[in-house]
Amino acid sequence: MSSVRTSTIVIASAGAIVTGFLAYAVYFDHKRRSDPDFRKALKRESRREARAAKEEAEAQGVQQKQAIENAVSEARDEGFPTDVEDKEAYFMNEVGQGEVLCQDGTKQIEAALCFYKALKVYPNPRDLIHIYDKTVPKPIIDILAEMIAMDPTISVGPFGAGGSGSGPGSATGIDD
Repeated sequence: MSSVRTSTIVIASAGAIVTGFLAYAVYFDHKRRSDPDFRKALKRESRREARAAKEEAEAQGVQQKQAIENAVSEARDEGFPTDVEDKEAYFMNEVGQGEVLCQDGTKQIEAALCFYKALKVYPNPRDLIHIYDKTVPKPIIDILAEMIAMDPTISVGPFGAGGSGSGPGSATGIDD
């Protein structure tokens, strides 16, 4: 019979705890709906949290941009191969590393850096970018786009650096 008493005590205690929790939830909901000062305090706290989250996101964006700038600078300082066979091996190695890092998901800047390095030695960067658009995850493509924007030596558009020389001011234009 003592086991019935123990189970009854446990059930009664659990019921009291649940009842107390429900009573607090009802009280909180009533106060939230009816007390203007309480509502203002909740709104203030919500705004404060939103502002803190926004500031943190901006700080992370600045840190990421700095990390991208550092990565591009280090890659330029390392240099790139000039021999055709070396470029081909370098390209295959960097693309392979980039694909492996893409699977990780936590090393997005490193993955984008590998694709950037491969892009630097590829003969036609615009074609490679189209391939990247189809195969590389969007967050990494976005980082790669920032890297490309920081490097004026990569010609990806019709008016990019290293163009064909048929633009304004070229020697092939009409004489005045």
